[in-house]
Amino acid sequence: MIPTRGYAQQLDREDELAGYREAFYNTDPDLVYMDGNSLGRLPLRTIERMQHVIQDQWGTALIRSWGENWFDAATRVGDKIAPLVGASSGEVAVSDSTTVNLYKLVMAALMLRPERQKIVTDVFNFPSDLYVLQGCNHVLKDRYQIHLMPSKDDMTVDMETVFAEIDEDTALVTLSHVVFKSGFMYDAAAVTRYAHEKGALVLWDLSHSAGSVPVALDEWGADFAVGCTYKYLNGGPGAPAFLYVNKALQSSALSPIWGWFGDNKPFAFDLTYQPAENIRRFITGTTSVLSVLAMESGVELLAEVGMERLRKKSIALTSYMIELVDEVLTPYGFKVGTPRDPAMRGSHVSIRHPEGYRINRALIEEMNVIPDFREPDNLRLGLAPLYTSFEDVWQTVERIRIVMSEERYLHYPATRAAVT
Repeated sequence: MIPTRGYAQQLDREDELAGYREAFYNTDPDLVYMDGNSLGRLPLRTIERMQHVIQDQWGTALIRSWGENWFDAATRVGDKIAPLVGASSGEVAVSDSTTVNLYKLVMAALMLRPERQKIVTDVFNFPSDLYVLQGCNHVLKDRYQIHLMPSKDDMTVDMETVFAEIDEDTALVTLSHVVFKSGFMYDAAAVTRYAHEKGALVLWDLSHSAGSVPVALDEWGADFAVGCTYKYLNGGPGAPAFLYVNKALQSSALSPIWGWFGDNKPFAFDLTYQPAENIRRFITGTTSVLSVLAMESGVELLAEVGMERLRKKSIALTSYMIELVDEVLTPYGFKVGTPRDPAMRGSHVSIRHPEGYRINRALIEEMNVIPDFREPDNLRLGLAPLYTSFEDVWQTVERIRIVMSEERYLHYPATRAAVT
């Protein structure tokens, strides 16, 4: 590997996805955006679509648009997400936030295994996921034991640990497919298969997977899944999340939150709830129409490219980043905090440094690089294959080198801001 800008530019010339960078809104060519794992860029198609939605559907058609375009938006867009996560038509719906969807599916799963008393997750799960588990357990009078699988290397969880933790008393196994700090990716098929052998249900959080790595929910035999749409799906800030329920469970699993959009005949206005016999039973209230339709363009763009091509470039980008960090940044005290085996990582790379927070501030304030920081020392670099270039990777490492060689990070306090 040659750590020069010219080499990075050569890789970009050879990149079959390079043209898709022009599909996104960008007013600052010098900006190096390394936070697509937190918020994706704005697709130009979204601007065009939303002008039509606001002017024609809302402005002109008014309430007629509910019957013409809006009522089935949650399931129509869900069906477009489905191929990106290896699901079938009718298994995915867009609704609420990831946290709310997780609550609905955790409660549904636990109601299907009332005789069991154990929930298995890990120390890497996103805190909100753990809060949901704790909240569900509180509502259910603390009848469950929540087991957090440990890590031996502060980066991964090995399969021996997984196999040792899941047993015949396990009601639910719920994990992030790609974990938010290190980018470690579980062998989801193996975890799901073993959990099912023990009679447990499995719920995957795909927030760092959907749109970045191939996902095969049906093939894995997954029972439930949730995921956000504002990261690699480029759905926009606060975009509604999605949920997946395997068709085999849709007639028996029941949402704990009942609302009229989940009713079998919502416009009959019956006074007694009758859940829909399909994925709609997990939709609760009125669809956030503008937000759901805004995400549709980003989803279509990913479907057009295909997950296999995206994954190929993701591996190339993350491998190049790790090689550059090893060669250029190791002398400054950086350590790679992401698995080196491509089969064990998603599309973001974590690099660790005791001064990670202040380095992050210096990059944003002085170097026109936007990464993000996660406690205690993780500088996360999100490599979104559709719009991240190899030169972006080179520029990121080069600008970090400048921050370190000139000690620019010392200009910033170690006190954390409210949002990092």
